[in-house]
Amino acid sequence: MKKILILALLAAASSVLAADSPTRPNIVLVMADDQGWGDTGYNGHPELKTPHLDALAASGLRFNRFYTAHFNCSPTRGSIMTGRHPNRYGTFNPGAPIRAQELTVARVLQSAGYATGHFGKWHLNGKNGDRNTTEIPGRAILASDPLSPGKLGFDEWVSADNFFDLDPVLGRNGVPEKFHGDSSDVTTDEALKFIRRQAAAAKPFLAVVWFGSPHVPHQALPADKAAYHTLSDAEQNYFGEIAAVDRSVGRLRAALRELKVADHTLLWYNSDNGGNEGAKSTGNLRGTKGTLWEGGLRVPGIVEWPARIPRPFISETPCSTLDIYPTVLAATGAVAKNQIQPLDGISLLPLFDRQTETRAKPIPFWNHAGPQPGHAAWLDWPYKLHTDAVAARGAKKGKKAGDPLPAVQLFNVALDPKETTDLATKEPERVAKMTAALTAWKASVERSLARSDYATRSP
Repeated sequence: MKKILILALLAAASSVLAADSPTRPNIVLVMADDQGWGDTGYNGHPELKTPHLDALAASGLRFNRFYTAHFNCSPTRGSIMTGRHPNRYGTFNPGAPIRAQELTVARVLQSAGYATGHFGKWHLNGKNGDRNTTEIPGRAILASDPLSPGKLGFDEWVSADNFFDLDPVLGRNGVPEKFHGDSSDVTTDEALKFIRRQAAAAKPFLAVVWFGSPHVPHQALPADKAAYHTLSDAEQNYFGEIAAVDRSVGRLRAALRELKVADHTLLWYNSDNGGNEGAKSTGNLRGTKGTLWEGGLRVPGIVEWPARIPRPFISETPCSTLDIYPTVLAATGAVAKNQIQPLDGISLLPLFDRQTETRAKPIPFWNHAGPQPGHAAWLDWPYKLHTDAVAARGAKKGKKAGDPLPAVQLFNVALDPKETTDLATKEPERVAKMTAALTAWKASVERSLARSDYATRSP
């Protein structure tokens, strides 16, 4: 009897230890292309329906103040890969390449034993691609490309070098392949094949799922446009593309639950820059894609990770795509050997654990692509400083920019999210302090760009 009791106690203890043993989470990074802050049902869009994103927002951590590192696509993608501001390695604008020597989240997790896969839009290889995406080679990234996902840490990839739409041609590990259907469905199909294989093998995985929608040209399936048949053709196609993105998010979540890996999977959803389709898309924030105003930078952001975030909550803490890399490394325990410094993002695990509601350091923004000095901003919550601001997107192309703006502007974006009331003259000490911090950060960016060892450093 004693022997049976001892065995039972040992079995119970073993069970407890197994339950308490740390499990390396799977990572699924999902991103839409050009989806604005207002382009979700849960953020109050008057017509758009996003039931799966709404459900995700209701079950996990919903960021009310989530920002992209840049107001355009390629730079933001680089920030997710590295945790560093894209200006540090010269990814200044759409189509600009990432620096080959940068340490990416895929490289770090790959070295830590994770299976790594990229699916969808890449746009970090310095190419904008053939606009005809329906015929081979389309926008397929070829195996010979020195900046392909495969060269930057992904074991496998089905990827395009820019946005893509219905019936795309993508590169499967560098070989062009024709697909049929909505681009978001195609991307999700391929990501799920990868996820299912890794789950069956009980191997932790990183799946980067970057949709090509709702970027122009908007070409939705008839079934996805049907719910919006009373609206204009342009709105039907735009909302229809978001409907496909939303459906894809639902399919990813359902598959993770079916495979019984959802609890230990960190699923992160966001867009790559602010809205580009008017006031409803930006949620009536100032500016659009292509500007450093709130409408160009603030986007939907949600994290679901049941094992770490067991109860849903909404956070007003400002967070950024810069934070994804350090958070993923902290969550997985992966160690980045020879980490390139500095990182501009921070780990958000203390926020996930409800241990803090404040941000450890400000969020920087800088349009460094054009003539100096370039519009820059410094978000030190709740204040946002603008220097050398541009009044309107397109002004550099000869469009009317309106009245000249002050050299320095200051807004309390917690109370004034539309950035209408400039506080600079009322808060000279705050302006001086924030300007000095921004200037110091810009100098560090210039030092990063000038580092000579990038020419010889191995990845």
